[in-house]
Amino acid sequence: MKKLKLFSLIALSSAFVLTSCGGSASGGGTKSFVSKTGWKPNESRGWFFAGKMQKQKGWPGMVYVEGGTFTMGLVKDDVMHDWNNSPRRMQVSSFYLGETEITNYEYREYLTWLKYVFPPSDPSYREIYNGALPDTLLWDNELSRNDFSETYFRSPEFDYYPVVGVSWSQANKYCEWLTDRANEKALMDAGIISKDLYINESNNQGGTAFNMDKFKANDPDMAAYINEQRLAQKSGMRTANQRLLAANRSPAAPLVQKFRLPTEVEWEFAALGTQKNREYNNILGKNPQIENLRGKRGRNQGLFLENFKNGIGDYSGVPGWKNDGSAYTSDVKQYPASDLGLYGMFGNVAEWTADVYRPIIDADYSDFNYYRGNAPQRIVRNGDGSYRRVDDGSIQYDTLADGKLLYRSLPGQFERETIADYSNFRDGDRQSSLDFRTQADSANGSYNMYNAPRRDFFVDANGRVVLQNDTASRTSAISNEVRVVKGGSWQDTAYWLDPGQRRFKNQHTGYKWIGFRVAQDARGADKNRTRR
Repeated sequence: MKKLKLFSLIALSSAFVLTSCGGSASGGGTKSFVSKTGWKPNESRGWFFAGKMQKQKGWPGMVYVEGGTFTMGLVKDDVMHDWNNSPRRMQVSSFYLGETEITNYEYREYLTWLKYVFPPSDPSYREIYNGALPDTLLWDNELSRNDFSETYFRSPEFDYYPVVGVSWSQANKYCEWLTDRANEKALMDAGIISKDLYINESNNQGGTAFNMDKFKANDPDMAAYINEQRLAQKSGMRTANQRLLAANRSPAAPLVQKFRLPTEVEWEFAALGTQKNREYNNILGKNPQIENLRGKRGRNQGLFLENFKNGIGDYSGVPGWKNDGSAYTSDVKQYPASDLGLYGMFGNVAEWTADVYRPIIDADYSDFNYYRGNAPQRIVRNGDGSYRRVDDGSIQYDTLADGKLLYRSLPGQFERETIADYSNFRDGDRQSSLDFRTQADSANGSYNMYNAPRRDFFVDANGRVVLQNDTASRTSAISNEVRVVKGGSWQDTAYWLDPGQRRFKNQHTGYKWIGFRVAQDARGADKNRTRR
């Protein structure tokens, strides 16, 4: 009994020491903060105003995905013998993911804005709108009759079907545009930007349009749109000093997190939805959704709950008993959502992810938020130190597979340059490469172990872009221009519905079976511990 009392006393003393020397045992955050300068936070006579920390809320149409560790890749035999998706342990940070793929309606919003702000009737802007258009001709088939090339993208019957024919490159430009428009709306709702921004026809024309580059940099173009008094109130400032207001602009505003394409590891993690398939910290199994495709009760009993191809010549089932009811793409919310509230992760259309494709995922080098394709950029400065803006005469374009020109930056945005490209980083050892005699190393950015065909083109006398085929002998289809495609589609069999499967397609080409959804980082969401 004496030993038990002594042990209890030691335990209590230890607990007291632990809680006294570093915060609470529950792992709570900072309870108060005092700047080492001696100034209080947001002191009215000071110079630094860091807006109050608020709990991040999901933007409309976005679903919160709590991060964690999971096993990425296949856990069953690979019947295709690709061996490009062997199991590996990965960690993912929390993020938001679009509850559906981007629809025809949403993509037409984007095109309408481009047409309004940068009218194609203006020769300076002609290619901006045209280059963003999806490739609708891909519905044409030499031995198939259909009229989707004329109706699928424009007809209201297909408004809430996933947009297809959009290349990876175009999808990224949509994400950039969406970031600007979401922040524009958030600032309008907060009263910081005038709500008649689009009512007055003189606003938002050409390079004067709102974008986050100019807002964060306090660009003079923003002076006509910004309610400085309201912005000062939001920041907590009690001064009319415009220089201080400009210096503190970004943290004072209710900004929306940047939109982007999800990485491959994020997409697979969300599709698996292991958060709902566990007991305490034990994952109960990694069963692909294809094992639970049929409804088990009610009106859906026996019917497929995803949109995919059941076999040769069977896209929807027999009349009167349609397996999935869709011969081609379907409404993005036609089938039940996953446990996380995500629609269409196992069928309808496959989806672009951000990653450059390589047969091997280098988990030995990085097992945290894995992503291949990092290419950090910086804003180009003028000689006087100011940011260099893109104007009507300095628009640069990339050439898509169908010959259209896709803008790199819109007029009014700041010009950026790539300072490094890590797409080839550790993508294979020199001895195994096709050019094993090279002296370069796989950690060198110029090293590439693949000899995929190269794209070449020229502009003819009429100003049309003409693509040329690469006639050199090639033995690989892998390059830095191929991106990972995840998930199955309406024209795929159930084999491709397993989240562990992966394919690659050219980033400059659109396909009638590939769409995309957007993602956002979840700021500060991983600091809390959950046990439920």
